[in-house]
Order: sequence, then structure tokens, then C-alpha cells
Amino acid sequence: MSIQQLLQSLTERVSASASVKNVYGDAVVVGGRTLIPIAQVRYAFGGGVGKEHDSEGGGGGGGRASAQPYGVLEVTPEGTRFIAFDDRQGLGIALALGFVLGAAVVAMMGRGGSR
Repeated sequence: MSIQQLLQSLTERVSASASVKNVYGDAVVVGGRTLIPIAQVRYAFGGGVGKEHDSEGGGGGGGRASAQPYGVLEVTPEGTRFIAFDDRQGLGIALALGFVLGAAVVAMMGRGGSR
């Protein structure tokens, strides 16, 4: 099997498993709204062949696919809009909470060390 055939086979197998439909399912109809899931899908591939002197060589390859929720497309009789799954607010809250808890621990340790 040539490197080109190997990568083609690998690409077909990985891309079939990491589609938005396979990850999130079909569109959902609720009332007069249709919600279509949107995902960010990433692929990475690599492969190589080797040849030792005049003998047949070996080959190998690998690949990876990942998908993350990205948002939803909402279709209504009034129009269509994209709703992003943006977790910046949650991240900001977690960072602020971590800072406050860290400051509280430092303050408590300071009191305990002065006695």
C-alpha cells in the first residue's frame, strides 16, 4: 500500500466519524423554530513510509478528529440567527472565584502565622 493510499483510507475513516451529525445529531424542531447544531470539527493526520536498502519498507500512519460544540443556528418564520455557545462569562466567573478563594487562604494563613 502506498503512502497516498494509506492516507486516503485513513482520511475516509476518520472523517466519517467526526461529522456534526454524528456528534450532535439531527436538527431539532420545537414549535415554530428549527435548531441546527453547529460544531467545530478538527482533523490531524500523519504518515510515513520507510525503505531499508533495497528491501521492501514499512509504513504507518495515524489520525485524530475532535469536535466541540460551537453554537446553534435558529431558524424561525421571522428569520435566522446564529447563537454562539460562548463560555467566556463562565471562565471569568471561575477565574474571579479562584482569585477570591486564593486571597482568602493567604489571609487566613497570615493570621494563623502571627499568633
